[in-house]
Amino acid sequence: MKETEFLNVIKETLTNTSYIGDDCAYLDDFGMFVTHDTLIENEHFSLYTTTPFLLGRKAVAVNLSDLAAAMAVPKYITVSLSLPPDKDKEFVRELYRGINEICSEFNVKVIGGDITGSDKTVISVCAIGSKNSLFISKRCNAKQGDIVVSTGHFGSGACGYYALKNFLMLDDKILLSQTDPIPRVNEGLYLSNIVDRDIAMIDSSDGLADSLYRIASASRHSISLDYDSVPVENEVKKFAQDNEVDLKDFVLWGGEDYELVACVDKETFKLLDSSVFKPIGKVMNKDSNPCVFVKSKDFELKINEKMYSEKTYDHFDSRIYV
Repeated sequence: MKETEFLNVIKETLTNTSYIGDDCAYLDDFGMFVTHDTLIENEHFSLYTTTPFLLGRKAVAVNLSDLAAAMAVPKYITVSLSLPPDKDKEFVRELYRGINEICSEFNVKVIGGDITGSDKTVISVCAIGSKNSLFISKRCNAKQGDIVVSTGHFGSGACGYYALKNFLMLDDKILLSQTDPIPRVNEGLYLSNIVDRDIAMIDSSDGLADSLYRIASASRHSISLDYDSVPVENEVKKFAQDNEVDLKDFVLWGGEDYELVACVDKETFKLLDSSVFKPIGKVMNKDSNPCVFVKSKDFELKINEKMYSEKTYDHFDSRIYV
């Protein structure tokens, strides 16, 4: 089964599912956000293509990215670590050196965790953040007429993954976007200080198309994406052309970019720093079967439930690097 099928079973089984649906749960009683992500060896990373130091940084970064999408201030993390017998003290030291470095960058404290044995390396991080605004971000908050904006570039993470998997040469900047992503915490906080209502926002860790479809599905509004306005690094375009890879697969479906994708009203859009947030689309009409319409001068796509199910990243279909 795919992730969505497991989630449906979980929702059907639990008595209260009011906190399930977004990457971060907002606990109104405490004014805080909680998120949790796990990285598994040979599923999410390979120790042939990354270092313990970078792995430590990334394990924290993917959680901070979810807090960024919630417009939260990162505060604390716990780290659960499962290690096979061949891992030594130096591995753990380097892993936690990476954890410590990125935590220091974002003023986050490590407050505990767990260490167990395993047949492969697994690092699981729970992150806690505090509310920074009167308003919050949830996927269901997109409104007709909203402008879809994003940070950064798309396709770089997937391009880096492809290069590592196939032992291909690629610019270090693009490779690092895969092995050492930058969580857009500051951008999320910047946005939290501007909005005057709850908004829809998500990080693009599972792909731009995935992000847009999840917002469309949760808010019951179709979304139009102007593909030609999506920022893509020139090195990624050249790599895709040289290696005969469809660039759309990197940009729309590849994931691992950890950029923010938000839906804001026109007045908020006018206040945004245009060097940080780029307009890439708009929220359309209310729709009982919401889709994402991708438009370009060269092609058009309609991402409906069927295409989404076929193309989006499957967390239960291993992405082994080597």
